[in-house]
Amino acid sequence: MRKLLPLIGTPSGSHPGGRSAMTCRFRCGDACFHEVPNTSSNEYVGDVIAGALSRRSMMRAAAVVTVAAAGAGAAGVAQAPQAAAAPAAGPASAAASVAGRRKNKGARGLRFAPVAPNTADAVTVPEGYRQNVVIRWGEPILRGAPAFDPERQTAKAQAGQFGYNCDFLALLPLRGERNRQLLVANHEYTDEILMFRGYDSANPTREQAEIAWAAHGLSAVVVEEDRRSGKLTAVSRHRLNRRVTATTEFRLTGPAAGSDLVKTSADPTGTKVLGTLNNCSGGVTPWGTTLHGEENFNQYFANSSRATDKRYGIGTGATERKWERFDKRFDVAQEPNEVHRFGYVVEFDPYDPTSTPRKHTALGRFKHEAATVRLTHDGRPVVYSGDDERFDYFYKFVGSKRMRHGSSRAVREHNLSLLSEGTLYVAKLTGDSPAIEIDGTGKLPGDGEFDGSGEWIPLATATAKGAVSHVPGMSAEEVFVFTRLAGDKVGATKMDRPEDIEPNPVTGKVYVALTNNSARGVGANATADEANPRNANKHGHVLELTERWNRPESTRFAWSLFLVAGDPEDPATYFAGFPKDGVSAISCPDNLAFDSYGNLWISTDGSALGSHDGLFGVATRGERRGELKQFLTVPKGAETCGPIIQDRRVLVAVQHPGEVDGASVEEPASTWPDGPGTYVRPAVVTVWRADGCDIGV
Repeated sequence: MRKLLPLIGTPSGSHPGGRSAMTCRFRCGDACFHEVPNTSSNEYVGDVIAGALSRRSMMRAAAVVTVAAAGAGAAGVAQAPQAAAAPAAGPASAAASVAGRRKNKGARGLRFAPVAPNTADAVTVPEGYRQNVVIRWGEPILRGAPAFDPERQTAKAQAGQFGYNCDFLALLPLRGERNRQLLVANHEYTDEILMFRGYDSANPTREQAEIAWAAHGLSAVVVEEDRRSGKLTAVSRHRLNRRVTATTEFRLTGPAAGSDLVKTSADPTGTKVLGTLNNCSGGVTPWGTTLHGEENFNQYFANSSRATDKRYGIGTGATERKWERFDKRFDVAQEPNEVHRFGYVVEFDPYDPTSTPRKHTALGRFKHEAATVRLTHDGRPVVYSGDDERFDYFYKFVGSKRMRHGSSRAVREHNLSLLSEGTLYVAKLTGDSPAIEIDGTGKLPGDGEFDGSGEWIPLATATAKGAVSHVPGMSAEEVFVFTRLAGDKVGATKMDRPEDIEPNPVTGKVYVALTNNSARGVGANATADEANPRNANKHGHVLELTERWNRPESTRFAWSLFLVAGDPEDPATYFAGFPKDGVSAISCPDNLAFDSYGNLWISTDGSALGSHDGLFGVATRGERRGELKQFLTVPKGAETCGPIIQDRRVLVAVQHPGEVDGASVEEPASTWPDGPGTYVRPAVVTVWRADGCDIGV
C-alpha cells in the first residue's frame, strides 16, 4: 500500500490542499476564504456595470507519490552543505516493486527513478542528477546594485536586485554570446513577514512598502552555462539585465486603452500605467517577447463598494500590505479606475532594455494565469489563458494580424502590435454522458471517460478602426475591462480554478491545469459536471482539449480529462487509462510545460497528500500515455513554479520556501537554500544529469 505522509508544517484547518494560511494571505489575499466571486445567474450583468459606470462622472471631476516509494534510490541533493537532504524512501510494497522494475523504462524523456514523497527542507532530485541555485532573491543584477544585505534593505537596492517569489520562467537564446542564454522571470508577490525582521503587519513602514514595490515585477538576467555539467550561473551587470517593478511605466494598448474606464487623475489619457502586480504564469511569443499574466491583483486595492469590484474579489476594507496608506492609487475610494488598469497580460521585450512594456486589453481583464501562444497556419497568434478563481473560466484570443519575420525595428514594432487586434473567446464545455452518471465522487461514467465537446464563444472583436461587442447589453470596452461579467453573460462553463494552459508542440493538443475547488457542490455553489467531476475537489485535474481539425483558430473542440489527480489508490483518480500501480501520486496541478518528446510536465501548488510540492512528467501518447513520474520535490513551505524542460536541463522556480504558519525571520520554518543563520530566499534552480546526457533518456 502506498505510504502517504502526514501534513507537516501545514495547518490542520480548511485551507485548500496543503497550502499554509500565510501563503493564502500574501499571494492571493485569502481568495479561497472569501465569498465565491462568481455567483452569477448570467442575467444581472447590465445592472452591475451600470452601477460601476455611474462613477465616471466622479472621475472626471477628480480627473489592482508518490510512485509508491518506487524511488528507493532517489537522492536528496541539497544546494548548500547545511541544507537537509531528503529522507530515504519508505519500505517497498508489491506495487512499489512493480513500479521499481519500470523505473528506467518510461517513455523517452521520462526514464528516471521517480522521487519518493518527502518533507525534506531541500530540493530533492532523482538518483544520478545534480542541481544548483541559479539566482536568489536579492542578488544584484544591475550595474551599481549592492550585494544583498537582508538587515539593511532599501528600495533603491532592491530595484537593482533580483526580485522576490518567481513564478514564470523563460530561457531565450542569446546570439553572439557562446554558452549564454537570457533568463526572464516574473515576481508574483512579496511576503513581508519573511522579508523583514520584526515586521508589524498592522503598521508597515513606507520604506518596507517601497521595497515590496521594487521586489514585484519582472527580471531579465543573462545566465552562463557550464557545458560539462549543465550548471547555470547568473551574469551580473550584463547590458541586457533589467528590472521592471511596481513603479515602472507601462503602455496600455488595445480597445480599452484611452477609455473613460481606465482614466485616472494621474493619467487622464488612460494609456500609461505604473507597474505590474502579481504576475503568475506566462508564455514566450514566436517573435521573441515574453508574456506575463497579472493574476491576484485584487488584493492590492482597498475600500471598494462596487459590484464590479466584488466580482473580481476586491475588498471593502484595508489590504494586507496597506499600500493605500502610501499611494492613493491603491485606494479605490480615491482612485476608482486605477484597479481597472490591472488584470491584463503584460508583454515584455527582453532584448531591448529601453522598451516600454505593454498591457494588452484585447486579451481581457481577469486573474490571468498563463498566456501561451501558438500560430495559425497563416501566421496569426492565438493566446490561451486561464482565470485562476473557483468557478471561473478559460479563454483564448485569436489575432487578426500576421506575424512578420526578421529583426528590424519595423518588424519588431509590428509584432508588438499583434495582440491588440483580434477576437476574445471564452470556453463552454458540454459532457457526453447523462447527468445522472456524474455523481460528484469522481466515478467514471458508463463510457469509461470524462469527455465531451465544446465551443469558443466570442465576446468582442478589436480592429484598427474600433471594437465590436458580441455580448448583448455590454459595449466592447466594457467586455475588455469587465471580462468576467461578459463570461457570466454568455454562460461560459464554471471551472475548478483554471490555471496554466499549454499547447503540446508535438501533437497540437491543448492542456489545461485545474488546480482544485473546495467549494464545488458546497452550499448553493455549482455541483459537479463532467468537466469538473468531483465535489469538494481538493486534488484537481488536467483537461486535454483538441481543437477542431487541430486548428487553433477553430471555434469548436473536443475535450477529455487526461488526469484526475490524487492518490492512485483512490478510485476517484484517473491517469489517462494507465495502470495506477505504476504512477506517482499528484495533487493540485498548477504550471505546465512540455519537453521535446511531447511529454507533459506538471508542477504542483498546495499538495493535499502530505508530501511537499513537486514536478512531475507524464507521457501524453503511445503505450505509456498517462504514466506519471515525480521528478523533484521542493523545500518546506514552497511551491514549484515556472518549469522549463530543455534536453539537458530542467529549471524550476522555488517560490515562497518557508511560508508556513507562524514562521518569521526570527523563527524560520526553512533555512533553504543557504542553511542555518540565513534568511530563507526564493530562488531559481537548475537540474541536470551527472553524466552529462539528456534528461530522461
